[in-house]
Amino acid sequence: MRVIFMGSPSFAVPTLEALVGAGHEVAAVYCQPPRPAQRGKKLQATPVQQRAEQLGLAVRTPVRLRDPAEQQAFAALEADVAVVAAYGLILPQPVLDAPKRGCVNVHASLLPRWRGAAPIHRAILAGDEVTGVTIMQMEAGLDTGPMLMWAELPIGHRNGGELTTDLAALGARLMLDYLADPANAPPQVQPAEGVTYAGKIQKEETRIDWSASAVQVERQVRAFAPSPGAWFEAGAERIKLLVGELADGSGAAGEVLDHDLTIACAEGAFRPTLVQRAGRGPMSPSELLRGFSVPPRAVLA
Repeated sequence: MRVIFMGSPSFAVPTLEALVGAGHEVAAVYCQPPRPAQRGKKLQATPVQQRAEQLGLAVRTPVRLRDPAEQQAFAALEADVAVVAAYGLILPQPVLDAPKRGCVNVHASLLPRWRGAAPIHRAILAGDEVTGVTIMQMEAGLDTGPMLMWAELPIGHRNGGELTTDLAALGARLMLDYLADPANAPPQVQPAEGVTYAGKIQKEETRIDWSASAVQVERQVRAFAPSPGAWFEAGAERIKLLVGELADGSGAAGEVLDHDLTIACAEGAFRPTLVQRAGRGPMSPSELLRGFSVPPRAVLA
């Protein structure tokens, strides 16, 4: 098929690679524009743009798609289908209608659960046991379109990064299955029941809330690992929690219980096993405590 690919983050890269590997003609790759990154604030292309350029594909990075000239340029590609994976921009109706088979999306949840921007994080935070990927025919609503194909994936003990990697691979395989024979995947209307929304993660959500249960703290740590990282304050410094486990113990919420950095929560306790100071690499709690004082009975913010 002649395909337009639309995606931006690393989650979308396996689907792009799968399309090329399967011999589909990628007429153009659309992704969000390069943006300032890291301390130097140099413009950095998205992972999809970087990979597309390595593959020798034409890349377009419009700021928005509401400009009639952009819509005409999109339609002029005369694609059979547009494949979308975490593109990050709203597609206006003329764009949705331009390809012969419309626009199909790789969405990282089992719709209608977790429509929206952050389905992977939200599934872990909610304690879901199973998630998956849905291939969906796109329409104007937020992830409301008919479902074409889907597949489940147990979450287990995966963190956000691991789950993203595994769902990206699953989504790539599922999209190839759909494109191989769209007639075998008739559209199915999403159920009216079970709708939840995965709102964009806000910065304040990554701060550990010791007044929550230890179970919820553990989910928070996994959901945001390895990036952006859940964190707490000790003194005037932020400490990221990258890996940890439920532990025995009780005390005031945020109280350090021992020399292993076990921390009391509202219910139960949490013991970090991998942490990170600002500007440093990941380290064990014992390595942290050799150069940074967090004594028992201290109460963390």
